[in-house]
Amino acid sequence: MARFRDNRTTGDTTRVNGQIRAREVRVITEDGEQLGIMDVASALEAAAERGLDLVEVAPNSNPPVCRIMDYGKYKYQASKKAAEAKKKAARVDIKEVKLRPKTEEHDYNVKVRNARRFLEAGNKVKVTIMFRGREVTHPEFGRRLLERVAEDVKDLGQVEMMPRMAGRFMTMVVAPLKK
Repeated sequence: MARFRDNRTTGDTTRVNGQIRAREVRVITEDGEQLGIMDVASALEAAAERGLDLVEVAPNSNPPVCRIMDYGKYKYQASKKAAEAKKKAARVDIKEVKLRPKTEEHDYNVKVRNARRFLEAGNKVKVTIMFRGREVTHPEFGRRLLERVAEDVKDLGQVEMMPRMAGRFMTMVVAPLKK
């Protein structure tokens, strides 16, 4: 008799062995050889003879296609492949540079230098202007400052999100240029 695997706890929707509900299935061996169309009981017997699982790989075809394979090994290889793809995926962090409308020239230059460094490293930069007290009544000062920052880093990045006011903060996101 075939082994039974319970894959419901992992959230996997692939039907294995006794979970296959079709009357007839097209069976493919682990080598890729087609055994043809047979009833599920015969297909399960063929899989059990080989000591493997019957896995439904194409449930929407007519009849459904099942492959005889080691399901545990298949799941392991799939998880390894997903982990490798995740490792190679480009990760972009968002770094933040905070300014005030009355930031002096030297401090401004330090902040812009940091923003340039972040962009060179391939990270996005969120530039935030913090308004205190009555400064919030003149958001145009903050907007001018953000436009100046965008101009100073335009050789390394482009504005992804235009300046936007949210409470006492005005933010803008600059993304690195594609290479």
